[in-house]
Amino acid sequence: MKIFLDTAEVDQIVEGYKTGLVDGVTTNPTLILRSGRQQSDVIEEIYQACPNLESISAEVVANTAEEMVEQAQPYIDLSSNVTIKVPCTREGLKACYELSKDDVLTNVTLVFSVAQAILAAKAGASYVSPFVGRVDDNSFGGLCLVKDIANTYKMHGVETQILAASIRNVRDVGRAFEYGANVCTLPVKVFDKMYDHILTEKGLELFDKDYAAACKS
Repeated sequence: MKIFLDTAEVDQIVEGYKTGLVDGVTTNPTLILRSGRQQSDVIEEIYQACPNLESISAEVVANTAEEMVEQAQPYIDLSSNVTIKVPCTREGLKACYELSKDDVLTNVTLVFSVAQAILAAKAGASYVSPFVGRVDDNSFGGLCLVKDIANTYKMHGVETQILAASIRNVRDVGRAFEYGANVCTLPVKVFDKMYDHILTEKGLELFDKDYAAACKS
């Protein structure tokens, strides 16, 4: 089970990295825009600050596979653990195929069906990203999609990892892993909430109280 942080805020990524519990980072154009910085600067800073992450994603945005591959090159040159995110489109999958032939890590994003996940695996994707929350928004089961992809991949011995994205609450993290996700990418606020449970808090209060009483006696 791997946890990625879904953010372009480098300070937050560094804090997560220090815990030893974070395996990678996903970014996208929206997150980069919110950061107010250029994607190339963000990706390089993450790499410099957190060199042992399994994956640092950089998303390419272009109309043709050739343009996507060209956009990817500076990130490929930076480090072998930079993962190139491409959309699940005809051109995106063509780019994925070309990049995968050169052993470049790839993530096919914006996946909303098993059929798309099959094409991503055929294109050699390292990761495939079903969007749990967005599927739920459209009255389909986002976690069921993760389960269906996992069952299909297992049946056919597919090595592409399922990276569950668009996860909005802690409960869905556990269910995504239960249903076969290899990775969950999380907003920082969801990752932080994974630590919390009311019974843990009450248990600590009791232990603290009893410890103080034992010390007095």
